[in-house]
Amino acid sequence: MAKVSKAVLVGITLLTVTLGLVPVAVLMGVVGWHGFLHAWHTSPQLASAFSTTLISGVIALLIILALGGPTVWYLARHAPPRIAAWGLGLVLVPLFMPPLVLGLVLAYVLGPDTAVGIKIASWGVAPTNSWFGLVVGQVYEALPYFILTAWAGVASWPALVEDAALTLNRTPLDVFWYVTLPLAAPSLIAALAMTWSRVVGAFGAVIILAYHPSGLPVAIWVALQEVGLAQALPLALWLLMVGLPIPLGLAFRSNRHVAFQR
Repeated sequence: MAKVSKAVLVGITLLTVTLGLVPVAVLMGVVGWHGFLHAWHTSPQLASAFSTTLISGVIALLIILALGGPTVWYLARHAPPRIAAWGLGLVLVPLFMPPLVLGLVLAYVLGPDTAVGIKIASWGVAPTNSWFGLVVGQVYEALPYFILTAWAGVASWPALVEDAALTLNRTPLDVFWYVTLPLAAPSLIAALAMTWSRVVGAFGAVIILAYHPSGLPVAIWVALQEVGLAQALPLALWLLMVGLPIPLGLAFRSNRHVAFQR
């Protein structure tokens, strides 16, 4: 019975992995390396969209870390249970909104004729159709994924572990570096991987809030509308190459970390 159950699990896992590889296989089969490289020279918007996606993605990721890291730590370690539950629910609200709707709400708040938009414009920053709008859209789409994944990991072990380390004449900084971070590493790595994928692939909120400058997701949509699949698919493969290496690298590092712990 155990062997049958294991065989079923293996079969389902292989099916799941195969389904996940279908988009990659289709893109590689249809576009190929020649089409992938050829697109760089023939697609007028690819170079600009590529650099825009990388630069805005790094900026958005840093903002998400600056906002999400302390938030996760407070909700998982210091907030009273009721406040933690409400806080987690509220910061995850954008996750439950369709990205297109999220973009409409952000455009309503940050539009050039709104009080917030006028205030931001007075600082010399265009609130929409700008780098500011692009990064805001990316942050709103990706921040809940980081918070949810990181919080699940940090909240999975009891605070007694860190309290015990403090009783060994260790400073809070020592406990953070040598106890908290190693324990949180797998979940933080998973959170970073998922967040980067969401940042570079952000589309619904971004296309409403910042049609320009165009990152790769918007450039793919424009190519599809103006030319068709033949022009859009090579750009999609470029987006995959931007979004995939970091999650794969972090996943490999996470596996090595878990194996070392074992």
